Amino acid sequence: MAVLKVHGSPISTATQRVLVTIIEKGLEYELLFVNLAEGEHKKEPFISLNPFGQVPAFEDGDLKLFESRAISQYIAHDYASSGTPLISFEKMPVMVNWMEVEAHHFEPVASVLGWELVYKPMFGMTTDAAAVEENEAKLANVLDVYEKRLGQSKYLGGDEFTLADLHHLPYLNCLMGTPTKKIFESRPCVSAWSKDILARPSWAKVLDLQKNH
Repeated sequence: MAVLKVHGSPISTATQRVLVTIIEKGLEYELLFVNLAEGEHKKEPFISLNPFGQVPAFEDGDLKLFESRAISQYIAHDYASSGTPLISFEKMPVMVNWMEVEAHHFEPVASVLGWELVYKPMFGMTTDAAAVEENEAKLANVLDVYEKRLGQSKYLGGDEFTLADLHHLPYLNCLMGTPTKKIFESRPCVSAWSKDILARPSWAKVLDLQKNH
């Protein structure tokens, strides 16, 4: 079996999503660092791997993929017998439903908040307070739906940890280090779920990778 290759940066939320999937599956991989500050993701040779110029890009032998959720799904399905079972064949429709919720309802608002509260200060830019207020209100509405769902099952896709939960980890971690964490902590089921998935050893390993970059 070829060693999986991930082209990206451990500070990239999308790269983190792929890395935590690989680590959960216990697979061998090589992280090929792409220097975002120097714009390496917009140049060759990276642009040949992802024509949109965004990390990550992924290689498994002759197979080349981009888009973090597509990569994580490929890994979870193609290496189903390895490591943590990240897909629920029994509850596939429900799991896929909540994967779509993450992509279309959670991340759009979480990414704006992450940009305003984490990345702008990191780059010496000024946070837009109005954008934060607007998107915190949107996030609260999304998490009201999550609170109801997580009152019915331990995880979003059912009673087992799956990609539906894993896909949330990068921005969930990002926001829990900001004042926005109050929106998660004020909802008991969401709070318990957040603490549970953020405590996974695989996620700790992803965070450790950031120390060298």
